[in-house]
Amino acid sequence: MYRHENDSTKPLSDGYKEQTVYEIPQKKRRSKWITVGLPLGLLVVAAGVVGVLFGLKVIKTGGSSSGSSSGSGSSGSSPNSHQNQDLNNLSYFATSTNGYHQPIYPSMTNTAQFGSPTFAASAAVHWPEDDFNPGQPSLTNLRSHPRLIAPKYKWDALTDLISKNAYLKTWNDIIMANATVFRDSAPVVHVFDGGASGSGILDPARETKNRIKHFAYAYRMTGDSAWIDRTYRELDNAMNWGDNREDPWNTAHFLDLAELTAAFAIGYDWLYDAWTDEQRTTIRTAIVNYGLRYGLTSYTDAAATYSWWHNVNGNWNCVSNGGMILGSLAILEDDTTGTASQLLPLAVANAVANCADVPSTDGTGSETANYWEFAITGLSELTSSLITATGSDQGMLSANDGLKLTSLFRMYVTGMTSLFDYGDHGPNKFSTTGNALLFLGSAFNEPRFTLYQRDRYQAAEPWSMFWYDVTAEGAWWNDLPLDHVFEDATDRWASFRSSWTDINGMFLAFKAGALLNHQTHGDLDCGDFIVDALGQRFFGEHGSDDYLNTNYFSNETQTSERWTLYRKMTEGQNVIAINGQNQLVSAQPTIRHDSSATAQGASTIFSVPSDSSAFVVADLTSAYGSNVQRGVRFLPGRRQVLVQDELTDVTDAAQWRAQTNATISIDTDGRTATLTLEGKKLVAQILSPEGVQFTDLPSTRTDNAPVLAPGLKDMDNLGARVLAIDIPAGTAGTTTVQVLLNPQWDDFTDFKTPPSVPLAQWSLTSHNS
Repeated sequence: MYRHENDSTKPLSDGYKEQTVYEIPQKKRRSKWITVGLPLGLLVVAAGVVGVLFGLKVIKTGGSSSGSSSGSGSSGSSPNSHQNQDLNNLSYFATSTNGYHQPIYPSMTNTAQFGSPTFAASAAVHWPEDDFNPGQPSLTNLRSHPRLIAPKYKWDALTDLISKNAYLKTWNDIIMANATVFRDSAPVVHVFDGGASGSGILDPARETKNRIKHFAYAYRMTGDSAWIDRTYRELDNAMNWGDNREDPWNTAHFLDLAELTAAFAIGYDWLYDAWTDEQRTTIRTAIVNYGLRYGLTSYTDAAATYSWWHNVNGNWNCVSNGGMILGSLAILEDDTTGTASQLLPLAVANAVANCADVPSTDGTGSETANYWEFAITGLSELTSSLITATGSDQGMLSANDGLKLTSLFRMYVTGMTSLFDYGDHGPNKFSTTGNALLFLGSAFNEPRFTLYQRDRYQAAEPWSMFWYDVTAEGAWWNDLPLDHVFEDATDRWASFRSSWTDINGMFLAFKAGALLNHQTHGDLDCGDFIVDALGQRFFGEHGSDDYLNTNYFSNETQTSERWTLYRKMTEGQNVIAINGQNQLVSAQPTIRHDSSATAQGASTIFSVPSDSSAFVVADLTSAYGSNVQRGVRFLPGRRQVLVQDELTDVTDAAQWRAQTNATISIDTDGRTATLTLEGKKLVAQILSPEGVQFTDLPSTRTDNAPVLAPGLKDMDNLGARVLAIDIPAGTAGTTTVQVLLNPQWDDFTDFKTPPSVPLAQWSLTSHNS
């Protein structure tokens, strides 16, 4: 079975078992697909004190509960959902979250508070003006400490703002509760996951970073010196990790070194005046000797073996440069070795040239939806730190127009249950989140991004306290189109939905982009689709396989060993597989699409117009070397989905495959399958061709699949199934495969059988009859 994005179980390997973060209790409505998307470092439990936004239990903060809501905007709460406190009517929009941590909104026709998104210039509650005016910003004229992300003028204002803003109040309570759990835990354990060059010590490095953020925040908010002592204990622990005293932070997996450098930079900067001279010197020496000097060598010594990430437009560049930039900014004027002053301009220039290019021209992340979080978190940390430390973003935000759009990518790639989580999901996230939307919302004057992210379960962590613009007003969904097609050839994917505020509505996503240049995190998945309905993901993604498999990340060529793993090969996706073989990595699909451009209004109650629809058709010929076309669409009203394939002159046997967690029941004629998941049902019907039937298969490779490369092992898919249709070997002509998907709605039974329309003739009105 595949584990859902919000499942906290670590799937990558058995190497790192000694985690000191408490895992979230498994929710009753657990999904099966494999992912690692949960930021474990945020989800902690201690003596019944749990984060409000994490779908568990309320921290009592005063004020009266807003209560559970009902109707289309709020159904789906469960014993695992939580209720938010309204904090004396201070406009906490989401009243609860469901079992998948998605916000639930009250059903309201009174839209007085749900106006157009704006940063209100006349807001009574706002941040004070920044008192740092460097004139000509430079990398040498820095603000005094603290200077990384959270300058002193914001710390000085924070307590008052917390008392006046519902979101800040709730987040602060959660941060302090989490800090207390971390405080009472043993220091993070040093464990290599797959050796120094495998996944290294990345998990403990990120866990350490998350703790330092929380400890330093707790000290600055309380003045309690016990937090100073606990911070130093954690830093001292990480300074003495491992047996390799020359390279304790692991240059072989540079991300480890970068995250630890960032952690130490935060501790050094935020607590600068609280450290003794000896402690400050010790921390600074570690930053230089274990972190920055290797960063400088990577830029100045051509023989360095750990500089390959310099030319990567993905998470490795953003996280690695981020650590070097934060570390350099933290100690610049105190560093008598000159390492920081030499490294800083090199790292900034490289980040502008590469990290800023993480989003494609349409905003889509260059790797995967999950890896976007790692990259954009790193980008936002380093850019925010440059702004607060130097008074300038040093060219980061203007380097790529896609940065202005990447928050839309995040919004549209999130379905009713979770992300459209194609490709690899990455390691444990700890403090890696989507909270970059709070930073980018302010940076690009886009309040919609800010308003969207403040309702996410991830929001309660220290960065948010300083990135959140408290003047944001209105409803993020107001006048937001339900559909968006991302057309950069690298990615090409579509996002269609029936509502922004009804989590029990329908979400259809489709992917038909290039298969190369995703930094070996992609799958062979041209034509892939997922479906959410009734609060469940009926067709979904497996995600990562074991990262310690031999040559898992070696290359994206046609013969890569990566593509012999079930989760990475074509058979492991929701696509057509021809004779079990993989798609061609050289694929360059093209698409055409249209949408009724339906947008939700201010109300959380949204009725889809009866003629509202959207579709996308992809020419997948370049992926198969045979003429294969696929289209997916909403039928009018957005209650039904049609998946249609046209195979022309394909003489080999083919198979229609869709991965599901549901229990499959197939009617006696084989033409109708009922999928049942957590008590909800979706009925799939074969409309064409005649003579084929559904089959219920295990989610494993078939006998025709590429042979598993020596030394590799497929991860167990834990009982997930494949709804399949065998398409027999054919002759000349076109075989059309039409599958109609009908969720069994409580309030809708008027299912239509659509006309048979060739893909070339699909239009917004072609299926109205």
